[in-house]
Amino acid sequence: MDALKKRRLSLMKRLVTLIFIIVILWASSLGTEVSISSLMDGLPGMGSLFLEMLPPDWSYFSYVTEPMLETIRMAVIGTTYGAIVAIPFALLSSRNVVKWPVIYFPFRFVMNLIRTIPELLLAALFVPVLGIGDNAGIMALSVFSFGVIAKLAYESIEAIDNGPLEAMTAVGANKIQWIFYGVVPQVIASFVSYTLYCFEINVRAAAILGYVGAGGIGLYLNNTLKLFQYQRVSTIIIYTLIVVVIIDMISNKCREKLI
Repeated sequence: MDALKKRRLSLMKRLVTLIFIIVILWASSLGTEVSISSLMDGLPGMGSLFLEMLPPDWSYFSYVTEPMLETIRMAVIGTTYGAIVAIPFALLSSRNVVKWPVIYFPFRFVMNLIRTIPELLLAALFVPVLGIGDNAGIMALSVFSFGVIAKLAYESIEAIDNGPLEAMTAVGANKIQWIFYGVVPQVIASFVSYTLYCFEINVRAAAILGYVGAGGIGLYLNNTLKLFQYQRVSTIIIYTLIVVVIIDMISNKCREKLI
């Protein structure tokens, strides 16, 4: 009887969960006024746009190579700056490194606050300050990278084995030695993996920051769309896809080696 009751209870929970999901989806579709009919009505227009993008303007590849390299450089520098700043924040946000809530709570609050701001909005904020160009994009990617890497890094630090730390404390190691020889060796592989993952995200993000004047290939994509040069648009999309796939493959191999 107990087994039958547990099975019925499990089925009821699944049914309630399913109903809850359906209600959420239905309420969301009503709030956003999404309908299958409107989507079907727009399909012919999407097909016409796709046909206008064919064939791609292959000669445009050489013209956008430098902006694409600029986009990659923005991602490299932005990720590096963000990762460097994330190191002390991750350490000061970890409860097993800093024992006092008055210290680690403010650092966590800053990280959470930064992670709520998308990179496109960050770029829009930096462009009026730094002007149109790469600097605004690099700063936006740096701040975004800092928020992501610091969050993941401090969670890794809090999950490390405390045995080596207790042993070092017992033999009189100071806090600096405690961090460098007890904490860093346990999280360095994860930290590098998070940095590579963030670099993958930043390459994609840097490709659209040009929409707000932050430089890179996104600026050319925005201009070609405004001028209805759809064949060049498809060239930029294909170029970006190739670069992102190559970077993803290299990054995945590196992360597999580390983990």
